[in-house]
Amino acid sequence: MAGSRYEYVKKFELPDPLLLGTFLVLRIDGHAFHKLSEAHDFTKPNDERALQLMDHAARDVMNEFNDICLAFGESDEYSFLFRKSTTLYNRRQSKIITTVTSLFTSSYVYNWSKYLPDKELMYPPSFDGRIVMYPSPKEIRDYFAWRQADSERPDDFMNAPAEGTNNQLEAHINNLYNTVFWALVLQGDESTTQAHATLRGTVSSTKHEMLHSRFSINYNSLPARFRKGSVLVREQVMPEKAVLLAPAAEGAASTPGVEGPGIPQSSTRKPPKKPKAQYTVELLHCDIIGDEFWDQRPYLLAE
Repeated sequence: MAGSRYEYVKKFELPDPLLLGTFLVLRIDGHAFHKLSEAHDFTKPNDERALQLMDHAARDVMNEFNDICLAFGESDEYSFLFRKSTTLYNRRQSKIITTVTSLFTSSYVYNWSKYLPDKELMYPPSFDGRIVMYPSPKEIRDYFAWRQADSERPDDFMNAPAEGTNNQLEAHINNLYNTVFWALVLQGDESTTQAHATLRGTVSSTKHEMLHSRFSINYNSLPARFRKGSVLVREQVMPEKAVLLAPAAEGAASTPGVEGPGIPQSSTRKPPKKPKAQYTVELLHCDIIGDEFWDQRPYLLAE
């Protein structure tokens, strides 16, 4: 009831607006997905159906919030980039985090049976979310490069706990590590402890050679989804050029510059409106560390 004697409690609420003029990145992470993947017997090292389910949930989020122009997902996480100019929920941090995270979670649960029809969902999965503000395109590019590079480090979702990894390891460590790790366990009859010991201190070239010589696996031939992660991008699609002049009416003179029989064409005809860009959300599995992806889509980092 407005104006009641209890309304004073609203004064305890803290404002939490995010800074204007900054890019917003919201990252969603699965909570205890090591347990979830074990309970539902996900395929190791990558369960394609589970990854497709993550992509579906992320697409639902992008379809709901037009100010999200890019998303990157790998394993049990997804990062969403909001346009610098967004005013969604007056940039209230708690409102954005809770709404986006809850929508992602509900979509994940709602669509579970579409992707994993043979695996009954045994308990409710959950995700946490956080927002970080970045001042310029450089930090945004570095952030997504970090996440794609990090997609090569062992993680809970794929059941290979990190051991002995650090920031000095070259690119393609995480999924490459997981691929070799589970090849050693599932095909090489090693325990998880033995597999970690076998891989400790190895570099990418050694892992590639181990996969090829021992298991006849060419890592570079594996699906790009596993090696690169998933990129959901709001692509610009320009509509076809509008017809400048309407076709002449049946029976009317077709002489250029003339409207009807002997009537001069009006000189005040308005020029056709410039067609507005339209957008569609596309799923890619590509490199986002180099320049090509960003150079082709300058609107993603527009001020």
